[in-house]
Amino acid sequence: MKKLFFLYMSSCIAACTKTPQPSTAVAGTTTPPIKAEISIGAAIYKYEDTFMSGVRAAIASAAEGKAKVNFVDGANQQPVQNEKIDLFIAKKVNSLAINPVDRTAASVLIDKAKAAKIPVVFFNREPMPEDMKKWDRVYYVGARAEESGTLAGQIIADYWKKHPEADRNKDGILQYVMLKGEPGHQDAELRTKFSVKAIEDAGIKTQKLAEDTGMWDRIKGQEKMAAFLGAHGDKIEAVIANNDDMALGAIEALKAAGYFKGQKSLPVVGVDATAPAVKALEDGTLLGTVLNDALNQGRATFNLAFILGQNLPPTKESIGYELTDGKYVWIPYKKVTKENAKDVL
Repeated sequence: MKKLFFLYMSSCIAACTKTPQPSTAVAGTTTPPIKAEISIGAAIYKYEDTFMSGVRAAIASAAEGKAKVNFVDGANQQPVQNEKIDLFIAKKVNSLAINPVDRTAASVLIDKAKAAKIPVVFFNREPMPEDMKKWDRVYYVGARAEESGTLAGQIIADYWKKHPEADRNKDGILQYVMLKGEPGHQDAELRTKFSVKAIEDAGIKTQKLAEDTGMWDRIKGQEKMAAFLGAHGDKIEAVIANNDDMALGAIEALKAAGYFKGQKSLPVVGVDATAPAVKALEDGTLLGTVLNDALNQGRATFNLAFILGQNLPPTKESIGYELTDGKYVWIPYKKVTKENAKDVL
């Protein structure tokens, strides 16, 4: 298990240069040859995000020998990202791949791209449905957030049923705290809602002791968890985090409070299956996570932008992934625990 994630990423990087054949891909398809040098402008909401670093690496690997991809950092500020996208448009790139800082800002970006006749692939942060309909050259690559929430909740539910001692006060109710991502972000809202729903659908009563936003950030997750512990202490029976970075921050706060020593532990779940999270699974401090497939999100994003940059029609055959409603590529999530990590990753 110790080298598991690194072996996985090594194989992923090697695979990125090949024709995509994930569970949603079409085996045996090939990417059409480049008609001319293809230039893709790729904007990331912020480079420091652990998961987005994986997506960026996957895009870069998929582009090797095929197209030139220029990446820019939005520094988590929409005006900064807008200026950099304006430069891409001025340079007349063949296509744009945008991970927006603010999903509600997509409308303005689409208008600019449409005026310049440059197709756009949004990824990981889904624009509003009405914005996706503004132009027939706008696409999205991501994963269904409700699915990740459901899987995270199921991990907690399975643990609760197998470990009666998890019910510390023996009241038959799971008292939990929630670490949310960015307010208004579809992943944060849906992961929060559906993780709790999955627990309750398993026949377990729940009580929310506290909820706050950690903004997807490890340090903020640690600070919020420390505050939760200060207010609720041993009443907390589970920690649900919308992503791994916040979950790992929570674990640091728990360690500082004496958890994960001897028999004192607490179930913590996250989402993404990042390298540090897989290490925490191995160490036994993280109960579970959900694989948010950075490899296939990055690969699908590149394939779409590459095809669109050649003015070719994106199809299941040409991009290697299923298109839903002609505009969306959905990459499935997978549940990851210490027991099944080797098979999943």
